[in-house]
Amino acid sequence: MSDSSTTAAAPRDLRQWLNQIALPSFARIAVHPGEEGYVEFLAPDFTVDPRPRKSTLSTGRLIYCFSHAAVLDPKGPGLAAARHGVDYLLTRCANPAGGFYRSLNADGSPLDAKADLGDLGFVLFGLGWYHRASGDKRALEVAETTMRFIEKHLASPAGGFLEDTVSTLPRRQNPHMHLLEACHVLAEESGETAAKPGAWLKRAKTLIELLKAKFIDPANGSLIEQFDADWVAKPGAIREPGSHFEWVWALLHHRRLTGDDSVLPIAEGFYRFAVAHGIDSDKNQPPLAFDAIDGTGKPVTTTKLMWPQTEAVKAFAARVEFLGDKDAKTRLDAMVAALFQYYVDAKTGLFTNQVERDGSKRIVEMPVRVLYHLELALAEAARLHG
Repeated sequence: MSDSSTTAAAPRDLRQWLNQIALPSFARIAVHPGEEGYVEFLAPDFTVDPRPRKSTLSTGRLIYCFSHAAVLDPKGPGLAAARHGVDYLLTRCANPAGGFYRSLNADGSPLDAKADLGDLGFVLFGLGWYHRASGDKRALEVAETTMRFIEKHLASPAGGFLEDTVSTLPRRQNPHMHLLEACHVLAEESGETAAKPGAWLKRAKTLIELLKAKFIDPANGSLIEQFDADWVAKPGAIREPGSHFEWVWALLHHRRLTGDDSVLPIAEGFYRFAVAHGIDSDKNQPPLAFDAIDGTGKPVTTTKLMWPQTEAVKAFAARVEFLGDKDAKTRLDAMVAALFQYYVDAKTGLFTNQVERDGSKRIVEMPVRVLYHLELALAEAARLHG
């Protein structure tokens, strides 16, 4: 990759590229023979960062990644790599007293013993996809036990759930969003439908009600990120374009699963705010999503991480699929092309995690867990393109 951008065009067949290039490459990187768990970080030169710590967050995300890989290509390395992560999740990350540790030392001993809502959401998401790939009923059993732990130990009198088992502040919308997408996949894997909802769709409905009541700025329909213990917005709380786009995707899929049309105006508001303010409109700069903006839509930082671009891809794809949005189709194609121009090396599947406003590469570490964003986005684009 050059200092300013990659040069390879987006692959013509995204599904083939995921199956043959990206996911085998990351299976080789993330899973080391004879080593438990997954590699957490790559250094800027794509070598493995030597820090020994492991985390439940990365484990859950990469279980999802390799499970989805197995669904896309049952003959590939995905299922073995996913099983490797599930084994680590259940033997090392799991706290015998309930829940999962936040992080672990190289020897598998707890480094940070608290249970974190965001981590647990990805445990659920990963287990749902692992069931989809493997049919292993144990995954659904562990998911239900984990959700009951959340409901018992993290439920808040003010609504929703606490950040973790030590009530860290500020509270955030983000873990609830990821919990919603986990409820969706687990509902599908449990055979729930709009006509016959079960526990997971009922939980999803509760999260949607929390979104409506607490997370939306009434002044402009934008998504608030941070709050105090009672869900009062933090002064100067940022907005993340990537989160707006991610909610658009989640809300439109919630409607698909439940038939709930009440989420459409919310999704529309998030989408319009993110498109109008979250994507760089300066004609001298690449039209990429900013990392963060303020409540009025002004950039807080002009850097551009990869994950907001992938969430934009998902939002565009959902609007094409469910709303027939022709403008979103144009945006979808352009953003997929931009991912490969500025972030992703089409030859290897390796990626740059963040660029400057002008698209020039920033020398930053690359969390392997970011593959979650990239894979899901490109899999959605590939599915839409047939």
